[in-house]
Amino acid sequence: MKVVILSSALTAASAFAPSISKLCNTRLFSTEEDTIAAPVDGDAATEPSVPEIIPINGWVPDEALPLYGLPGALPPTGYFDPLGFSRDGISLDDVKRTREAEVMHGRVAMLASVGYLSGEAVSGPFNIVGPANDQLQQMPLPAFAFLTAAIAAAELKRATIGWVEPDFGKWYETLFKLRDNYYPGDVGFDPLGLKPSDPKEFADMQTRELQNGRLAMLGVAGMCAQELVNHRTIMETFNFYQKVYSGVNPYEGCG
Repeated sequence: MKVVILSSALTAASAFAPSISKLCNTRLFSTEEDTIAAPVDGDAATEPSVPEIIPINGWVPDEALPLYGLPGALPPTGYFDPLGFSRDGISLDDVKRTREAEVMHGRVAMLASVGYLSGEAVSGPFNIVGPANDQLQQMPLPAFAFLTAAIAAAELKRATIGWVEPDFGKWYETLFKLRDNYYPGDVGFDPLGLKPSDPKEFADMQTRELQNGRLAMLGVAGMCAQELVNHRTIMETFNFYQKVYSGVNPYEGCG
C-alpha cells in the first residue's frame, strides 16, 4: 500500500517538474548560440542616420524660413507674398517650381524689354517695322518656323536638366516634379563665367537678377499694354507726351 502511495506521489510531482528534454540541448538541434546570448553591437543599436542634405549653390532648404530660405527679399518690402504662393504648407517642390517660373519669366522679360526698343529702332534683315506687338506676323514663314523650333529646343533642354523624367504609371508623383539636386533657374548656361562660387555672392547675384527680372516683367507688361492701346512704338509715344508736357501741340503739322 505504501509502495502504491509513493509511486502515485512521484507521478504527480513529475507533472510539475521541468522537462529534461527541454533543458538539455542535443548536438542535432542546438548550438552554443542557443544558450549564450550574442553581444549587441553599439552601432547596430543606434537609430538609423538621417541622410545628409547637400547644399545646392550654398542653399539648404529650411522649412522654418520663408520660401525655404531662397534669396530674393529686399527692403523695404522684405518677404512680400500677398497672394500666398509660398505660404506655410506649400511643399518644397512647389516652391522650387514657382521660383523657376519667376526666374525664367524674368529673364525673358529682360530680353523682351531690350527687344522692344531695339526691334522698333532697327528694321533688321526682313525690313520689319512698326510697333513690336505687330512685328511677329511680319516675319517670313521660314524665319518664324526657325524661331519656334529654337524656342522648343531650349525648353526641352531645360526640362531634361531640371525635371524628373515622367513615369506615367505614377504620373501624380513624377509629373511636374523638379530634381532634388536642381537649383531653380540654374540650367548650367554661363558662357561669360559670371556665376560666383561663394554661396553668399551667389545669393546676392540671384537677388539682383530676380529684382531686375521683376522690374522687367512690369515694364514689358506696360509697353505691351501701351502699344495695344495706341498702336504706336515706344519712342513715338515718348515723343508725343514729351510735346504734351512741354506745352507743344503734338498734332501740329498733321494733315
